[in-house]
Amino acid sequence: MEQRVQLQPAYVLHSRPFQNTSLLVDFFCMDYGRVRAIARGVRANKSRLRPFLQLFHPLLVSFSGRGEVKTVSGIESGLAAIHLQGPRLFSGLYVNELLTRMLMLHVEHKALYMNYQDTLAALQGESDMEVVLRRFELNLLADLGYAINLQEDCRTHSEIINNQIYRFTPDIGFELTDEELHADSNSAELAEVHANITARTPAANPRLFRGEQLIALREFDLRNREHAQAAKRLLRLALNAHLGDKPLHSRSLFPQKSSR
Repeated sequence: MEQRVQLQPAYVLHSRPFQNTSLLVDFFCMDYGRVRAIARGVRANKSRLRPFLQLFHPLLVSFSGRGEVKTVSGIESGLAAIHLQGPRLFSGLYVNELLTRMLMLHVEHKALYMNYQDTLAALQGESDMEVVLRRFELNLLADLGYAINLQEDCRTHSEIINNQIYRFTPDIGFELTDEELHADSNSAELAEVHANITARTPAANPRLFRGEQLIALREFDLRNREHAQAAKRLLRLALNAHLGDKPLHSRSLFPQKSSR
């Protein structure tokens, strides 16, 4: 049965040339999730639709078709396009690539769509990019059924607290490490264990996190550089579990020290 959709709120996530004058476009639609459609003739010089098919531009898209790949039948401009520059543009491209890679076709994600709009607006403003991106990543994972519980230990259900070390397993959660469990209550010994684990975490075991790092992410207080880096490391572990071996191209746009 042929599907016909009229004036669906949408954004372009990605597009690539198709045949001589067309584009194959991935849209993020409010009611239909990720939709792949052919926009015929839009690469021709006289196409009136081509200016609309830019990233971060709110659109009203009409499409139809029987199979998974639809055909664009009309495009109208909604509001003015959001203009991003420099690292904020790279962040927008990163968000788009995450959605393109992680969303299945024709599955509604209305709450995530609204969150995507909020994310673009925040990137256009003065909001802290680290907070904006971590919030979006957490919301994306939660919407797909892979929410990260930053409140408690996944085994004991005890509250995550500052002076403990936790091991993260994607799609399972955080578990208090043996190192901390076996440490003596003597404060000097505990401090030494804490320092040793902290020093070796990034290189030897990127799955280890301190409680205060998790609490900082939970509260979206990433002003501390160490907390911001830990949050980025955690979300990369969680996302990579579902992205597979193929790297995200947008990550290469960022300087190495600030890579998403």
